[in-house]
Amino acid sequence: MKRLQKFIIAVATLLFATGAGNFASAQLGLFSGVKPGIEVLRDNHFKELKGKRIGLVTNPTGVDSDLNSDIDILFKAPEVKLVALYAPEHGVRGDAYAGAEVTDQKDSATGLPVYSIFGKNRKPSAEMLKGIDALVFDIQDIGCRSYTFVSTLGLIMEAAAENNKEVYVLDRPNPLGGERVEGNLVDTGYTSFVSQFKIPYLYGLTLGELAQMLNGEKMLKDGEQCKLTVIPMKGWHRDMLYEDTKLPWVLPSPHIPQIVNAYYYPVSGILGELGYISEGVGYTLPFQLFAAEWIEPQEFSREMNALKLKGLEFRPIYFTPFYGAHNGQNMGGVQVFITNYKKARLVEVQFYAMQVLAKMYPDRKTFDCCNKQRFSMFDVVCGTKYIREKFSERYEWKDVKSFFEKDEAAFKELSKKYYLYK
Repeated sequence: MKRLQKFIIAVATLLFATGAGNFASAQLGLFSGVKPGIEVLRDNHFKELKGKRIGLVTNPTGVDSDLNSDIDILFKAPEVKLVALYAPEHGVRGDAYAGAEVTDQKDSATGLPVYSIFGKNRKPSAEMLKGIDALVFDIQDIGCRSYTFVSTLGLIMEAAAENNKEVYVLDRPNPLGGERVEGNLVDTGYTSFVSQFKIPYLYGLTLGELAQMLNGEKMLKDGEQCKLTVIPMKGWHRDMLYEDTKLPWVLPSPHIPQIVNAYYYPVSGILGELGYISEGVGYTLPFQLFAAEWIEPQEFSREMNALKLKGLEFRPIYFTPFYGAHNGQNMGGVQVFITNYKKARLVEVQFYAMQVLAKMYPDRKTFDCCNKQRFSMFDVVCGTKYIREKFSERYEWKDVKSFFEKDEAAFKELSKKYYLYK
């Protein structure tokens, strides 16, 4: 074994010496992984930003592969004049809880002004954009329409168009890969901060690609277009999941602490809006559970597995949440396991869970028992009221499946115009 290791090292050394180092490193597993947009920008000595006063829209996920913050990278770069920061949900340094209003303040590390775009303003005002030439956007998304950073991206593009500013998007991976598209487009009248644009629930694009689509297809307010530049990644491919990138995972919000939670967020996040049952938020498995005090886990597990959903398995689980809506309650339910990611359909799982529970507990059907004031939130996350209304007639997923899937093929085809990666 030691002789083999010495031979591999010797070959690698020879290949590097003869100019074949990049090939050798990839073949021997030494490839450093995907380079996010911030690193590509830095490798280019920030030439795109030279001579411009920059406002940065970011949060703790805006880091290089060594976990250095974009804020500090751009602030220290002699080629860049960083003059302002713009804080989305959770704040530029991650100091605001989910849903909590972010306030204007001063960044303690740099002394730069921080303008809130998750409070009374969701879009930078003309006053907030005074003194800058361009907005730089760098936030790690999770590939889901209802995650608010997608809306923030579109709204800063609108503000830039209205105020004649440039936008630079430093691209990052879509953790779900670049091939997964699930869900209907948002119906007219159901636009909101969790469904800001007419895109599917899972849209299979990086934020750089999505920004190009929003601009190119005139999806911004009044069909406006901004002056947009995307700094693409190096080394990313559409079939990659986040683990394949070798990039560190920085939680984009408190309940997506690990990359696995990003894969499960679309599995239960829509149902989680109702507070009907626990989806695992408040316990150690956010978005990986369907549970309640009244559910018998063994039977629920058997019924879910009997559906034979491709790429998915379910096991019974008992637990007590530590905080949140179900704090201290003894819960029973199922834990969801994605066993084959490529075969699994993610978003429909929560509807199958509601379907099974309606049959097991006819007096506890979802929309009969949940807080009806939450219906509107459920609808805007779905991008329509049709899904709730039609599904609640019989609690059969097949009744809404065709509606849910109706826009996917056309959106995939349209998306190809904006692909930056193969």
